[in-house]
Amino acid sequence: MATRIINLEEGRPSSEKAVMRLRLELATLRRVGIDCIKVIHGYGSTGVGGVIRSDARDCMRELLSQGKIKHFCPGEAFGPFETSGRKAIELKPQMRNDRDWAKNNEGITIVII
Repeated sequence: MATRIINLEEGRPSSEKAVMRLRLELATLRRVGIDCIKVIHGYGSTGVGGVIRSDARDCMRELLSQGKIKHFCPGEAFGPFETSGRKAIELKPQMRNDRDWAKNNEGITIVII
């Protein structure tokens, strides 16, 4: 099954709206059986990490602790040398073919439902 993409940068929303959209889309994808998602949140225009990125990852931590997602892997850890990246591949081996695998992309996060 192909990876779905949620682009939180689209439309330049506030962080609050981006997180609401993330929650809604992840819940919808879970209901329809999609279990592998790439979230594009960007790195931030200041070059030091954006608010959407930080808030989206906080949301993912919360969803993980609630058992609503199985795993999430920050883009900078999505590679063979990081425990989180290896776990993503263990859960979804097809993700090894993703174009961001081992690219240290801080503007994305991989989510496994």
